[in-house]
Amino acid sequence: MKNSFRAQTVVRKHHFHLGLQPQEALAYFTPEGERSWAEGWEPTFLHPADGRTQQGMVFTTDHGGEHTIWTMTGYDWEGRRVEYVRATPGSRVGIVCVTCHPDGELTCRVEVNYTITALTGAGNETIAALTEEKFAEYIASWKSSIEAARAKAMA
Repeated sequence: MKNSFRAQTVVRKHHFHLGLQPQEALAYFTPEGERSWAEGWEPTFLHPADGRTQQGMVFTTDHGGEHTIWTMTGYDWEGRRVEYVRATPGSRVGIVCVTCHPDGELTCRVEVNYTITALTGAGNETIAALTEEKFAEYIASWKSSIEAARAKAMA
């Protein structure tokens, strides 16, 4: 009997501006950099074990009530871009790409692109709930969280 499951895929894009130079901003989107602003973000590094940021690194998170396996598939410091493949077993797999573009002397435009494919019916439900509006709200929360973390660090 053929499997009747039909995987749904969604592509979501959103951007925001930060008062940082692009490479300074990019540091916030590494596994270690994200600790400073993403509440509950605690990566467990598998390769390399010291958590050194590099293409090919593998780590896991238990963030937002989900266990996720991450692989950094692209890391271009000069190009101000980082890309991950993330897999949440029993739910979905996706590609996450963050690029920080110069936008003024001391500001940058942060572009966030997600491509997510369901692995199960539960994954299809998660994807269906991720409307463009919900995604925009989610990514906008990154900006406010980064700005709050920066303000706290400077205080």
